[in-house]
Parts: sequence; structure tokens; C-alpha cells
Amino acid sequence: MKIALITDGIWPYVIGGMQKHSYYLCKYLAQQKVQIDLFHFNQSDYDINKLEFFTEEEKKYIHATIVPFPVSAKGFGHYVINSYRYSFDVYNTIKESLNKYDFIYTKGFTGWHFVREKNRSKLIHPPIGVNFHGYEMFQKAPNLKAKIQQILLLRKPVKEICQKADVVFSYGGKITDIIKSIGVAESKIIELPSGVEESIISESISPTAKKIKFLFLGRYERRKGIEELNKAITRLAGKAALSLDEKEAEFHFIGPIPIQKKLQSANIIYHGEIRDKQKLNLLIKKCDVLICPSWSEGMPNVILEAMANGLAVIATNVGATNVLVNDKTGWLIDNCNSKEIETVLLKVLQTKPSEVDRKKQNALNHIKNNFVWENLIVKLIKKLEK
Repeated sequence: MKIALITDGIWPYVIGGMQKHSYYLCKYLAQQKVQIDLFHFNQSDYDINKLEFFTEEEKKYIHATIVPFPVSAKGFGHYVINSYRYSFDVYNTIKESLNKYDFIYTKGFTGWHFVREKNRSKLIHPPIGVNFHGYEMFQKAPNLKAKIQQILLLRKPVKEICQKADVVFSYGGKITDIIKSIGVAESKIIELPSGVEESIISESISPTAKKIKFLFLGRYERRKGIEELNKAITRLAGKAALSLDEKEAEFHFIGPIPIQKKLQSANIIYHGEIRDKQKLNLLIKKCDVLICPSWSEGMPNVILEAMANGLAVIATNVGATNVLVNDKTGWLIDNCNSKEIETVLLKVLQTKPSEVDRKKQNALNHIKNNFVWENLIVKLIKKLEK
């Protein structure tokens, strides 16, 4: 099988959940000896031509082409305009050889020009699949500005791309409901969750101590709910039920959090951005409960990786998070609301360590049984072969 994988970057050359999914997709397809023509770009200091984050054996099956992401458009709507231009540039890079592929897998807006040309000319024969991951533009927005951008800029092109594609990928949960709601036939939808590498899965959980350790993992982005989390922590700290100074709880933040968004407390620790996977996993393992209070999500890598390291999870019921988080593996809340976050944090603090451990073990088992890339990639190949 030969696949064109067209991405808006792969981790760690570009940082983000979609980019990490692209990396694993490419890595494990190559391990299955699928020939991949990878089209991507670089936003890091790494030498992208070396593909040093793949093994020598994997690189035998990967042929990478660098297509720079345009930056010509400025101002309102610049990302959408530049995204279309990127799709246009990639299309023109490979248009003469498109029909040599068995499948064209596109991420985000990268398939925009491809589906237009296929529907216009009928000269592109291989099926084109699109993966928009979270479909955040159809989920709740954290503020009016984001809502306007969703309505005026994002929804229309996403509908067009998905309706014209041959295949639309979904992580399941509420993501599938969104895809159906924008006019995509169920027969065109392939449900397949994301996953983790088998090698990072912990053999066992770390027992919860009296001082419970919460973790927020990710960059600052308004829809990730850091502001609501900060309000919840601040209110809890002022209550008799929780005194952070008495070290009854500890909050760890991993990621590039702006200084103005940081709370000042001895028991709130900011570790900054950590790109070293081994160092990151060691730090995750020292915590007990991941907090993912997002306004919108797809299937967050942070939840997958935290559960694989034996953490229970607090998350909002958005995107495909309910495929991962339930009352057996953590605590699912309805909205990214500081009051709801405060309530669930207090509930966790009042939970016996043995009960927290039970959720942590269930979370670890859930990942082992259902979300391992080595198994998921075999399922994907079978679905594509159909």
C-alpha cells in the first residue's frame, strides 16, 4: 500500500495534538511497511531533513517532502487563507503523480484544494480522507471573539471539505455526532481513536498519598480552560476545606504558561515546556489526577498519555473525551465552568486514596486494552484496504 500523508506539520517539528497524531500515524504505518509520501513543514530548530525522530528502519518507508507553510496573508482570517494556500501548494507539488497512491490522508485544511479538484475534474482516482480531529469550530466557544471566528471563518470550509471527501475520520464520541450533523453520510465515516506507544505504558500505578497531586499539561490556549481552573483553585485555597499552605494538595503545570496566568503559591508548581519524552513521563508519573477542563477537544493526547502513566482524569465532556473518561477512570464534568471545576476538585480531595487508586488502575487498564498504537494501526490499515 502507498499513502500520501499530507499534514500541517508533525511533532516535534511543529507542536500540537494534531501534529503528534500525524507523527504516530507516519511512524506506525512505516512499521507495517506501508510506503508513505509525507508532506509537511518545520517550525522548530530541528533539522527536518534528518527525520531523526524515526528509526532507520522506519525511514526506509518514508519519503518526506517539505512544503513551507505560507505566511503571506495577514490580519483577520489569515490562518484560513494561508491554510488554503498550503493545500494548493501541496497539490501542485504532487498533482502529476496523485494516482499512484492507494489513499490520500489529509489533516485539517490540507485536503481543501484536493477535494475541490477531485470533485471538479474527476481525474483523481484514489480516495481522499480528511481528519479535522476535534471539530472545535462546532463546539462551545470560550468567548464572543472565538464564536465569531467559528461562524464566519471556519464552519463553512470545514463543511465543504468533509462533504466532498471520500472518507471522514472520527475519534468517536461526540465527534461522530458533529460530523453527521454537518451533512456527512454515516457510510463515509471511519471511527478510530488515537492512542499511545506501548513502550510508554506504565506497568503499575503509583499509590496516592494523602497530599494529592493534580496536573495540567499543555500550552496556554484560551479554550483549554486555564483561566477557569485558576479561578477554581483560588476559591478552593480560600476555603477551610483546603489550605494550599498546609500542603493538602499540589498543582503541577507543564507547558509554556504566560507569567500573567500563573498563580503564586508554594503548592502550585510551574515546570515550563518539556519536550524530552522520558523526562515528561517521569514527571507525569509523580502526579495522581490530570485536569483537562477544556471548552472543546478532539481526543486529547494529554489524557491518553496521563492515563497510560496511571493517572485518573478530570475532564469536560467534549469531543471524544467520554470515550476515555467516565466514572470508572475519573470524573467527567459537563462544562468548562470554574464552579464545576471547583466542585469536582473538592470531590476528589474528599475521596479516599484507595478510591482514587481504583480509578487510576481502571484508567491504565483502559489504555492497555483499547488505545495502543501498535494495535490501532493494524485496524486502520484494514479499514483503508476496504
